[in-house]
Amino acid sequence: MVLSNTVFQIFLIFQFFLGVIGNSLLLMLYIYSFFLRPHSKKLIDSVLTHLTIVNMLMIISTLIKDIMLSFGVPNFLDDVGCKAVLFSFRVSWGLSICTTSVLSTFQVITITPSSSKWASWLKPRLSTWFLSSLLCSWPINLLIYVYMVEMVIAQTNKTHVGYGYSDGYCQNKHFGNHNSGSFNTIIIIHDLFFVAIMMWASLYMVIFLYRHRKRAQHLHSPSLSSQPSPERKAIHSILSLVSCFVLIYWLNNSITLYGFYTKEKIPRLQLINTIFTACYPTICTFLLIKNNKVILQFISSFSESLSVSPSTQVKTKPLELVF
Repeated sequence: MVLSNTVFQIFLIFQFFLGVIGNSLLLMLYIYSFFLRPHSKKLIDSVLTHLTIVNMLMIISTLIKDIMLSFGVPNFLDDVGCKAVLFSFRVSWGLSICTTSVLSTFQVITITPSSSKWASWLKPRLSTWFLSSLLCSWPINLLIYVYMVEMVIAQTNKTHVGYGYSDGYCQNKHFGNHNSGSFNTIIIIHDLFFVAIMMWASLYMVIFLYRHRKRAQHLHSPSLSSQPSPERKAIHSILSLVSCFVLIYWLNNSITLYGFYTKEKIPRLQLINTIFTACYPTICTFLLIKNNKVILQFISSFSESLSVSPSTQVKTKPLELVF
């Protein structure tokens, strides 16, 4: 039992620092691009910066509480602390879903040929539409989760028995009954709406890029077509990011609902759920670092400054992709 607790503690701390450092690095690189390279600034960078800030907020609000819980720190959160931490987590989780959906939709419109009627109508309005979407996502999520301010209190039932939310420090105010079930339904409907948009957009991109790669094979020699292309790398990145999000989303919701509607609470299950929840903002960050054009240019310029003889650059111009 002691060894198991130690493993959880080490993993939670490692995940916390990995997520914070990764998101901080990504945020600094975007700030560097905004202020020192304004000529290369693009609309998509604003969306990615917003996603990075939201992911960092989600990691902090998720992991600090459970790290303290794994070390057995008593009464770490009072009523105000529970309200603030859980409200911050749920809002950042909702914003992360919204931003990822906006990001996927943005890329769909970007890669769709202008010959398409709906794409030609939307492309000139991208800046206004997407920035407005990000701004509107804040009041929407704040209004949805403001109910938690009243619903959540510091834990009073130390036996972990009863229906409702209980995580070791906090619990819902009406612990022991099903009164909060309607609130869970609203959250699930909200999340599923944006998850459906993201999955549709990602499927569209995969199909589009697959057809693009098939057409490109006719224009290259067999030796070149057998090499990993930027389009193929983009498809793998999209599949990895979406698969990661969908898997973590269903794991998180399944464990949360199981814990809510089960009388016998399992404290260890909450720690496992926290690890799953924090995986997406951590993995998402490093996928963006690996595949984002701004960061690749920064790393390439830094490598060239240290290299004696710069490598030969590829003259072909691939599709402009986010992931």
